[in-house]
Amino acid sequence: MPTAEPKKPIRTAIVEDDPALRKMIVSLLEADPDYAVVAEMAEGRAAIAAMAQMPLDIALVDLGLPDISGIDVIRELKVMRPECNVLVVTTFGDENTVTSALEAGADGYLLKGTSLDELKRDIHALQVGGSPLSPMIARKLLNRLQTRTAEKPDVGRETHLTRREHEILSMIAKGFSYAETSKICSISAATVHSHLKSIYRKLEVHSKTEAVYEARRRSLIN
Repeated sequence: MPTAEPKKPIRTAIVEDDPALRKMIVSLLEADPDYAVVAEMAEGRAAIAAMAQMPLDIALVDLGLPDISGIDVIRELKVMRPECNVLVVTTFGDENTVTSALEAGADGYLLKGTSLDELKRDIHALQVGGSPLSPMIARKLLNRLQTRTAEKPDVGRETHLTRREHEILSMIAKGFSYAETSKICSISAATVHSHLKSIYRKLEVHSKTEAVYEARRRSLIN
């Protein structure tokens, strides 16, 4: 019988200006054969230049970088590598910053102080299609959705998703990753992202978590 091909490690970049924290995260991932740290950077512009030249699966990005905002890094990275998952790890938890990061393309948002074991679990969840959020961030997003719902009831309002948008959102809601969704639908990961942006616009949301919540609330998906 032919032997199975060895599993490729998840190629990961760390963008973090705190050297102690960066070293801890690198050590955490390098101790796991499922991950390969391909780059570690302390500044945003250097990160953008480096990541433009390398194959990448996951980027962990701090927002408070010394030269430019991590939000700008996320935005540029998503243009260059739309299939790359981006996890924010930061001290900033205010609503405007969270919303801006999600609008830029972040796939998850964690506040610093998360234990290394939890961080490793959340990185794995991100890679298999999840959207890890710190509990405080999840609560803020939920409160914002609930407040908006109370202020703007959707009586008689219809939202039309195309057949492909409905298919993609249903798959994301079931936990399929972007890569799995693109393979099943026979489209590129960039096309999946493009459809998701259209879905976000129609549902007036900024993240996968909000999109699934809002779509279920409007009975657009099960």
